[in-house]
Amino acid sequence: MAESKRRILVHFPLDGLRWIEEEFPQVELVAIPEEGPLPSDLEGDILFTSTWGSPNLEDILSRGVRWIHTVGTGIDRFPLDALGDRVLTCARGASAVPIAEWTLAVMLAFEKQLPDRWLSKPPARWNWAQLGGLDGRTLALLGLGGIGVAVATRALAFGMSVKAVRRSEQPSPVAGVEIVSDAASLVADADHLVVAAPLTHRTRGIVDAELLRLAKPGLHLVNVSRGELVDQEALLEALEAGHVARASLDVATPEPLPEEHWLYGHPGVRLSAHVSWSMPGCVDLLMQNFAANLRRYLEGKPLEGIVDVEEGY
Repeated sequence: MAESKRRILVHFPLDGLRWIEEEFPQVELVAIPEEGPLPSDLEGDILFTSTWGSPNLEDILSRGVRWIHTVGTGIDRFPLDALGDRVLTCARGASAVPIAEWTLAVMLAFEKQLPDRWLSKPPARWNWAQLGGLDGRTLALLGLGGIGVAVATRALAFGMSVKAVRRSEQPSPVAGVEIVSDAASLVADADHLVVAAPLTHRTRGIVDAELLRLAKPGLHLVNVSRGELVDQEALLEALEAGHVARASLDVATPEPLPEEHWLYGHPGVRLSAHVSWSMPGCVDLLMQNFAANLRRYLEGKPLEGIVDVEEGY
């Protein structure tokens, strides 16, 4: 008798995932709805889902699921209390390259005064400008996970001095990155502060009025993590006072922002719609991340990207 296949319950269209069944003939993909009742005979030991779960998650998990993999990285919206003793993994590091490239792009735009330097009429003076640069500047990384490491590697190549604060006491995985003990020490001489930490009970609101007050005047703040890490009212005050020169924000709170929110029109803000992860093939990277973990699961090997439920990432 043929051995029954391992069933993967999937919250995404299957058209772009059939290659998984070809690569792993021992599995079967089963599309399931994100809300509403499930078929009475539905069972499966793997759930491939979004980072925010679904209204019928508890019912899905009761159908034999032992491992849940989310297609994204941040799991701050996932209902962790529903997990029980199940394993949750995320696509940690899968979007590090495009987000790091975005981060370097906005830092260069700040230093080189772009797009303000593009001309639409004759300038007051040719062959004259007072532009900044990344070489010799100090980059402060709030978080040194996959994104932080990718940013640090590229920043060092530009000749920047890079320091970081991280939760663990382990040394930096990137040679040349100085690990500091706390956020206050991190920002004291920073020209650019990049927020790349996960949103947890420890990091929510960590970039607050006090931290911004301690920062070097003229700071460029970049947030590619979650809007909730930054106290936006404190940021407004720091921008109005000129203490923060610019805030380049790919994330905000709430998302999407209401139409009249001050972040849209403030001259010191460059706001994008949570798109720093985007690059050619970025969706394929997320799917390949799952496939790599699926291979480990089927071979009985340790999974990667396991979420620490106590810490929330």
